[in-house]
Amino acid sequence: MKILELKNISKSFGAIHALENVDLDITQGEALGLMGDNGAGKSTLMKIVAGNFSPTNGEIFVAGKKTSFSNPLEARNHGIEIVYQDLKLCNNLTASANVFLGREINSGFGFFSRLKHTAMNDRAAELFGELKSETRPNDLVERMSGGQRQAVALARTRLSDPKIVLLDEPTAAISIRQVAGILARIKQLKETGHAVILVSHRMLDVFECCDRVAVLRRGNKIADKPIAKTNPEEVTGLITGALEKA
Repeated sequence: MKILELKNISKSFGAIHALENVDLDITQGEALGLMGDNGAGKSTLMKIVAGNFSPTNGEIFVAGKKTSFSNPLEARNHGIEIVYQDLKLCNNLTASANVFLGREINSGFGFFSRLKHTAMNDRAAELFGELKSETRPNDLVERMSGGQRQAVALARTRLSDPKIVLLDEPTAAISIRQVAGILARIKQLKETGHAVILVSHRMLDVFECCDRVAVLRRGNKIADKPIAKTNPEEVTGLITGALEKA
């Protein structure tokens, strides 16, 4: 079943056409690699799916139902979570506080409400355990490695058990060992039935953990192929323009 379908998605910023009639879909338990050069429209497309932008034209279907998002909260309510390239973490807060930011667990009402720190720490610890991360709930984000920060961002997406997880360049600025951990977590998400869209410039990452690869160039989708039916050389040619289409 197609959990997400994008049909004829276009996005313009004044005279700039960032996306033109892009079709894209993904099924439950599948990982799709989205590739393209800088300015190809990858992040713009992900921000449309995540509710940050509204498309100029086109339709979005989630689990077969046509929908639209006017903000990220509406996308989240439809089971879509995103990890941005800059992670959007608060450095002065703990790992647990970042995981629950905006979704804190409270007791009581109004003026008398109190944060349930123990409950949040316990749940955050469970999520880090599922991700096989050594991150601890009370660790301050400002003291964390790149891989630990990624674990916090991924734990935040899993808090609501989303249907679709969008990852924008998650391995761009971390060590080789930490990259292996992120790819393992993507495979875990697939195994638990989540759909994952991985935006990446790293060819090896896409070929290791994705089932399909789609390529954007200058706002147009020029390829969408199973990983088993393509290779890094062909995808590189599509990205650079050496090949017009797959």
